[in-house]
Amino acid sequence: MGAIVNLRQFRKQKQRQDKSAKADVNRAKFGQSKLDKKLTETEKARCDQTLDSARLERDED
Repeated sequence: MGAIVNLRQFRKQKQRQDKSAKADVNRAKFGQSKLDKKLTETEKARCDQTLDSARLERDED
């Protein structure tokens, strides 16, 4: 026979786990320092510039 489980405590524990998982996602998403944000922005701009400079354009005659 299985162990007796208090459903109220089980629900609270589940909510805490869900909240913790969401907090981990938000830390990864919004927890960058100013330097990291600037570095990421600079890297993206450099990649965009490289891509734009290599683009072949067609002449519309």
